[in-house]
Amino acid sequence: MNLAARAVPVLPLRAGKLPFGNCIVCRDNSCGGRPNMKTAGPCRCLRPCHGWAAATTDPAVLQSPAWAEVWQQAQAVAYHPGGAGLTVVDLDNADAIAWARQSLPATRTVPTTRGEHWVYLGSMQSANAVRPGVDIKSLMQYARWLGPGAGTMTDLPDAVRALVAKEPSTVRPAPLAITVPTGVGGGHCRHRMPSYLERGIAMAEQRITEARSAVHTTVYRTFLAVLSAHGRCGCLSDAHVARLFTAAQAKGESPRHCTDAWTNARTALGM
Repeated sequence: MNLAARAVPVLPLRAGKLPFGNCIVCRDNSCGGRPNMKTAGPCRCLRPCHGWAAATTDPAVLQSPAWAEVWQQAQAVAYHPGGAGLTVVDLDNADAIAWARQSLPATRTVPTTRGEHWVYLGSMQSANAVRPGVDIKSLMQYARWLGPGAGTMTDLPDAVRALVAKEPSTVRPAPLAITVPTGVGGGHCRHRMPSYLERGIAMAEQRITEARSAVHTTVYRTFLAVLSAHGRCGCLSDAHVARLFTAAQAKGESPRHCTDAWTNARTALGM
């Protein structure tokens, strides 16, 4: 492929702009490689597993029968900016673009569905929501390939690096300020039984992990079920929510998608 020939690691995306899920061999990282998609690992899987870490420039891999089958199902092409020595400032709306024009040096820009990608020479730590409507995509992250863009690419400025000097949490569950009215259930909450709550969270994790399609919908419906069963008595802790977010992110969901799905589920239940 042209991108790979220019030393830009690429990978296919399925519907929803998400990476393809891990194959059966690599399910739950049983292959021992690339745990939590944070390292390159020793995995020798022939399919595009492990999210961003699947991105490659190797023509033998990209043209292999296993990858060819997945390319036929792909809805878009993505690349690993950090692997190409690049950083993408993802500007999600007009306000974010206006901020960038005032605060950042001009560089190559690529139009997106709702905003622009500003592409700089140099790699750095990735982070989401560094300010309203702004994500940083570089190391251990992927970005959609939307064309070469326009303008001269400039060196990564300190102003962009400063945006992630204090890294935001990758799991940001909505705060749970939910209580049980006095007298409900005689003042006793069945969910405080450790085994009951643990079983519910474990089943939710399993449902997300086993999703083979419509992952975003599965995540939302699972969050909805968990909140419906356990959300009104204040039993859910940040640790429980983090487990659900981690399972969703392992399937390719972004932290923003997780937060949106959680917030939408709470809204649907009137929380």
